[in-house]
Amino acid sequence: MTRIVSGFAGSLTLAVPRAGTRPTSDRVREAIFSSLDAMDAVRGMKVLDLYAGSGALGLEAVSRGAASAVLVEQNGHAAGVCRSNAAAVLKAGERARAGISPRVDVRQASVRSYLGQAAGRSFELVFLDPPYDVTDDELGDVLTALVPLLNDDALVVVERSARSPEPHWPEALELLRSKTYGETAVWFAQPAAPSQPE
Repeated sequence: MTRIVSGFAGSLTLAVPRAGTRPTSDRVREAIFSSLDAMDAVRGMKVLDLYAGSGALGLEAVSRGAASAVLVEQNGHAAGVCRSNAAAVLKAGERARAGISPRVDVRQASVRSYLGQAAGRSFELVFLDPPYDVTDDELGDVLTALVPLLNDDALVVVERSARSPEPHWPEALELLRSKTYGETAVWFAQPAAPSQPE
């Protein structure tokens, strides 16, 4: 069972696609958001959830006060699950917080396609939880394509199997910290500081 851990939709049970996705466990999601909350990196932020699956990561951020979330999922059934979960979270928000209405946009598209069409958008918190069949090179290409859409103070959170190597970071991103939770590894990265002229 997957549920929203905290925030205005805390304890809300989320639907999970029948197959083809690997939902983040509640324990790992709670640990990720504990770190993000400590960095004040959720409330009021514009969130992008790539390879969204059930949408649990992006919707957890919305429940905890993010201003908006875009959930990108290629599989049609999973995108429908994202829409259903988003509607349930937003309904919980209407009941809990009068006058505050975060925006959730579900896009059924491949991650590469969405990133190629999103020029002019800017995000402050990005989640990537790619399926196991996404190769290291593919993930590196996605991270490179993501860079132009990042706010200067953005955080990028990558979740993969603990057996996977560290992502190939483009020069414009630098690793901030990493943590392993059982079979899951999580990397936090941020835009690299511009190099100072000598």
